[in-house]
Order: sequence, then structure tokens, then C-alpha cells
Amino acid sequence: MVQWRKWSGRAWPGRAAGVLLAGCIALPAMAREQAASAPASDPLDCTALAEQEAPTSADAWFARSRWASHCYVFQARAVRIGADGVRTLALSHDVKNGVEHEVARFLDGPPAVHERRGGIGRLGGEGESGRSDALARRLEDRYRLRQAGKSRIAGRGAVRLEIEPLDDQRYGRRLWLDSATALPLKQVLLDERGRTIETFQITELRDPRLYQGEIERLSRHEGRSEHAWRPGWLPGGFEPQVIEASGGSRAGVEQRVYGDGLATLSLFVEPVSGQELLKPGVHRLGVSHAAVRHIELGGRPRQVVVMGELPPSVLQRVAESIEWHGGQSTAVSSMDSASPP
Repeated sequence: MVQWRKWSGRAWPGRAAGVLLAGCIALPAMAREQAASAPASDPLDCTALAEQEAPTSADAWFARSRWASHCYVFQARAVRIGADGVRTLALSHDVKNGVEHEVARFLDGPPAVHERRGGIGRLGGEGESGRSDALARRLEDRYRLRQAGKSRIAGRGAVRLEIEPLDDQRYGRRLWLDSATALPLKQVLLDERGRTIETFQITELRDPRLYQGEIERLSRHEGRSEHAWRPGWLPGGFEPQVIEASGGSRAGVEQRVYGDGLATLSLFVEPVSGQELLKPGVHRLGVSHAAVRHIELGGRPRQVVVMGELPPSVLQRVAESIEWHGGQSTAVSSMDSASPP
């Protein structure tokens, strides 16, 4: 699902609407997306979560947290500390008739409400969603996960995880999970030098309860044509994702999403046809960055935007690698020196 939101007076293509604990505000790793090569899966049976034994490793805790973020119904208060200052939020996550509904509402500063309603994709691999082995295999080549003791967050016992990237193409994280439910209570996002970019913390978690039933899953979009463009370079481990179809996308804007099991990046390409353009370069959007280019693809000028919670140099390299593989022309010439309207 694509939302269009205002940033510094300009319209920016927003990330998926799911921005709760398992989404963009707290845990980008838990995006509601599915590997494009994966077939439609059986519903996620949340009742099985109660039957699982307590995790004993960092991998198992992380896998449990992804499952729990879909299956628990709760309300919460949270604080986000980042480059744009301190913001407080009201969060809610509900499941009705197997469909998730989550809302994040900023309580101070510029008013903003993010909402997501819909199904989920795979939680890290084939087979049972609660298993940690498939997820661990996907992450082990890119990250090192380890337990780092216990703590207390929002009046609740918490298990701390350290998530360290094995290269400079992605960010690291410190993650605190609720000992009782495995819900994320706190996350610290770290840049390539280990410096804190953003802290997100639950300050009050109200009566989380496990949904007794199954949650629908996303399926592949049947009959959907492939885009004529694609990135010529991606960070290692990033694979195509399927996102929810939405009628809220702006006409003419094509989107692709890629993920490595923890981080995600979104690509937007649209033809230039008299609309207000974004200034080429790298822009900061809270904890995320956006790399913008104006280039010629398929014989006509287009605007390319690459967004994600990744190092700016990575987003810029992806934007510079966009290639055309169909239609009128394979020529790609830079227009970045052109001034936006």
C-alpha cells in the first residue's frame, strides 16, 4: 500500500501504511511483505504461538517477535527520539475475522496518522512461521544476532538482542523484547559507525492478548505485469517483495520493494508530466533517507525515488543503477542537473 504524504511542502511517496511495532516506525524488519517468488501460504495460526516453548536463542527470540507482532491485540503509548526531535505516539493493533488493523497516531508536533489493514506475508521462510531456522539462515550471512542480557522496559521484563550487520550496507539494531509475549518494547537503530540514529520505545503496553484464530496471508498478485525498469544493483541479500495492492497509489507511479529479512527499501518511478518534482539528491525523512534522480528511461523523462532505513550512499547507488529493459528505448541519460519546477 502506498500513501502520499507531505514533507517540507512537497509530496513524498510514503512507505507501506503499516507503521506499528511490526512496521516502519518501530521495526522495519517486520514489514508486511512477501518474497515475490513465494506461493500463497496457509493462514497464520496464532493459537499455536501459545503452545511454543520459550525461546532459548537470539534467533528464536527474533523469530518469535515477528510472529507475536501479528498475533497480539494491544494498545500502547510510545516515544520516538530521532533527528526531528521527540515525538509521542498512540498505537493500536487489532485482529478481526483474520484481518489485521493497526493505527499509529502522533500526539504532538505536526498531526499524522498512519493506518494499515490487511494480510501478512511470510515471516522469514518456508514452513511454520514460528520456526527460527529458516529466518536465521536468511539473516546469518548479513547479520550477527546475540542475546545481551535482560532488562526492564515500560514496567515489563525484557530480553535484549544485539543485531550487528556484517557489512557497511545496512544498519545495526539493539532490540528489547517483552519476556512474556516477545512483542518489541524498544529499538535503537545504529548507523555504520555504531552511532544512534533513532530510539523507539514503548512507554505503556496495555493488556496484550493473543488472538485466538488464524490471520490471512498476502498472496501473489495474479495477472500483474512486470515493470519495464529494474535496479541494476542491490545490497547483498535483498530480494523482491510483494506488497498489498491499493487504490490509493498516485496514478502513474510504479513501486518495487526489496528486503533482506530485516531491512527494506522502496523504489518509486513515475513519468515526468508537469507535476512538481523533488529536488535531486539525498534527503532525510526522519529516520529514513530518500535518494532522488531525474533520468530518461524508455525514451521519456522520469523521476526515481529510493527510500529506506539504509545508509544514504546505498540508496543513492541503487537510484543510480536503475535500468530500462523494455518499451521504447534502453537509453538512460542523466537529467539531475535540471532544476525542478
